[in-house]
Amino acid sequence: MRVWLVSDHAGYALKSHLRTYLKARYDVIDVGPFSEESTDYPQWVHRLMVEFDPTQRAILICGTGNGVCMTANRYPQVRAALAWNPEIARLARAHNDANVLCLPGRFLTPQEAEAIVDVFFATPFEGGRHERRIAQINPPTCC
Repeated sequence: MRVWLVSDHAGYALKSHLRTYLKARYDVIDVGPFSEESTDYPQWVHRLMVEFDPTQRAILICGTGNGVCMTANRYPQVRAALAWNPEIARLARAHNDANVLCLPGRFLTPQEAEAIVDVFFATPFEGGRHERRIAQINPPTCC
């Protein structure tokens, strides 16, 4: 599986840690940034979305996780979920078929992030009643 990584300066340290953590098991693509110099998260999320395949997974990290999540969810093929513990990550996959995990870089230890990522990647989508709800997420193209 290919895993895409993006952060801003506030998520850079956690992104760097996760890149090392994930490289042994996945094809990891780090889109940037490549330093802790102040940068704007939207530009990095937009760069990732140029190449992102919704059947793959991405991890986006900023200070709170909210900014990257809001930006990613502007794209119709993305179901980005902000998770701050493993149970939220599990439910985001099982019930929402989330394909993008957003993390709050200023509020998680590397070990907490690892646990969240592991659960996110290990949890399958349950389907069933959840498929109907997911089909209603994107607005109709009419009107």
